[in-house]
Amino acid sequence: MSRIGNRELKIPTGVEVTVQPNNVIVKGTKGQLEQKIPNVIKVEAKDGVVKTTRVNEVKHTKQLHGTINSLIQGMIQGVSVGFKKELEISGVGYKANLQGDKLMLNLGFSHPIEYHIPKGITLTVPKPTQITVEGISKQLVGEVAANIRNFKKPEPYKGKGIKYKNEHIIRKEGKSAGK
Repeated sequence: MSRIGNRELKIPTGVEVTVQPNNVIVKGTKGQLEQKIPNVIKVEAKDGVVKTTRVNEVKHTKQLHGTINSLIQGMIQGVSVGFKKELEISGVGYKANLQGDKLMLNLGFSHPIEYHIPKGITLTVPKPTQITVEGISKQLVGEVAANIRNFKKPEPYKGKGIKYKNEHIIRKEGKSAGK
């Protein structure tokens, strides 16, 4: 029995959920998202509530049931509130700035790194050592933040690199002096 799949999702005011065969469209104040639905999952949107049900009791169908319910919940939250990830840059001379639709990163390499901002994502740089990724798609926001972080992951000795805002970096001691 899937507890996540059986939960009822409340539709907030200002959000419209349209169910089509094999497709769910969610419209809100921030935009519109679309998700394909497999044939074994049925979605109903009535009286301000979205319900998902499964056709059979096969293991794969049970797995899809909870996944589709979570995806629809993320779509509803995205078009009404949005998603946000914050990154911090630490290291001497490491900084970021925006130039049009590009994010320029100086991370100690011989050249600056250019990152083209994908459509549907808003990047802001409040300080040269902070990057904020915002958007309506939870998957796209997380992917963009992970791609930016992968340019220079934090190293364990001094913690230099790009990390998530509340991420804890486990530090290593380093070499001990000769005795």
